[in-house]
Parts: sequence; C-alpha cells; structure tokens
Amino acid sequence: MEESVRMTENATQPQTLQELAQYAFQTLQMPDYDVRAYSPLTLAFLGDAVYELVIRTMVVTKANTNPNQLNKQSSALVKAATQAEMMHVILEQLTDEEMAVYKRGRNAHSATKAKNATVVDYRVATGFEALMGYLYLQGKLTRIMDLVQIGLEGRKTI
Repeated sequence: MEESVRMTENATQPQTLQELAQYAFQTLQMPDYDVRAYSPLTLAFLGDAVYELVIRTMVVTKANTNPNQLNKQSSALVKAATQAEMMHVILEQLTDEEMAVYKRGRNAHSATKAKNATVVDYRVATGFEALMGYLYLQGKLTRIMDLVQIGLEGRKTI
C-alpha cells in the first residue's frame, strides 16, 4: 500500500477537475462506451452526485464555516425546485444533443416520488441531472461549470 502511495505522490497530480475526471477514467479502467446508451435514470443518478460536488465545492470556497452552515447553503441549491429553475434558464443554451438528453431524463419514469417538490419540478430536475451525468461521462466538465454558472446567475432574476 505504501509503495502505491509513493508512486502516486511522484506522478503528476491532476490540477483541474477536467484532469481529475480523465485520471479517474484511466485509473478505473473504464471501458469504451457509448454514453447515449445509458438509461436516462442512470445518467441522472451520476449527474446528481456531479452537481452536488460542484455546488459543495462552490459553497466551501466561498466560506470556510461550520458543516451545518455549509449543508444549509448547499441544500438550497441542490433541491429539485432550484434545479428546475436553473434548467429553465439554461434551456436556450443547450445544443440539440444536450436537449435530447435532458428530454430523455425529464420524460423517464422513475420509481421514486418527489418528497419536497412538485411532480413537474422533480421531472425537470431529473432531466437536469441526466444532462449533468451525460456531460460528466463525456469529460465535458467545463461545459458543466458553464451551464451551472449560467443557471445560478439566471435564476436570481426569475
């Protein structure tokens, strides 16, 4: 174990999220795959985690405070209603391919129900998360960050 840690320390460390994703894909030895073949709910499962990581990173870098405060700030941004607001803002920014992924996610029939959101918000949020998962698997982290930034800025004006 110590030897593998030393080897990792000597290797060039990923400096950006893009490099980190590429490193993870190589390390995990992910096979070649067609991202479009994944079910929209699988993409949403991954996209939920990707989006949460982006939001948590943003919250932590803005304020080094106690975890309870950090959780309150991030929870407000990861809930379905906020994701739905963001999705409405970024719709015009999507490529045709991204729009198709979003619609597949939005229209997917989930076995779970929305807890604290309307059915419409929950479905739109699922489409948003599917889009995030799709972009992540394609290694398009810059695109994720751009869309999240546009969505967060735009929802303030709604």
